Amino acid sequence: MLRAYAVGLYYLGLRLTASLPSMHLRNAILRGIYGLKLDRGAILMGRFDLRRPQRIRIGRGTVVGDRCELDGREGLTIGQNVNISSEVKIYTLQHDYRRPGLPNSGGPVTVEDYAWLSTRCTILPGVTIGRGSVVAAGAVVTKDVAPLTVVGGIPAIVIAQRPPEALDYCPADY
Repeated sequence: MLRAYAVGLYYLGLRLTASLPSMHLRNAILRGIYGLKLDRGAILMGRFDLRRPQRIRIGRGTVVGDRCELDGREGLTIGQNVNISSEVKIYTLQHDYRRPGLPNSGGPVTVEDYAWLSTRCTILPGVTIGRGSVVAAGAVVTKDVAPLTVVGGIPAIVIAQRPPEALDYCPADY
């Protein structure tokens, strides 16, 4: 019972931290108290939902938009200069509908450098989003995405290729 209260207080603190108007104070609390590995120069907008922030790493120059949900329970690595638009959901754990009792199953998620996850897309457990790839708005990614590939739809399928010269940017500079 005490453990349930402690966990509740932990997540209440995270929720309150997500509402702080100062990005610098928010980031300091997330790094210092919650163990989020947030590189300098990365931007984490407010009203986010984090699960196991101590297992999440966000690289330099990356921007994470408003109301994103980042699940670090099985490990989440986000590279450098990644653009994660608002309301993106990244999950590393879900229920296995094929087994009795719906046990948890999943795996780590990796988002490589220069990727762009557009608004309201969902990344499911065990997926790697390749360097410079793009996930279209609203897409649901169930399998790895190759570098420089544009995917969209439910489930996400390849819809285009991205030219390598398009990777010369840093979202945090905007």
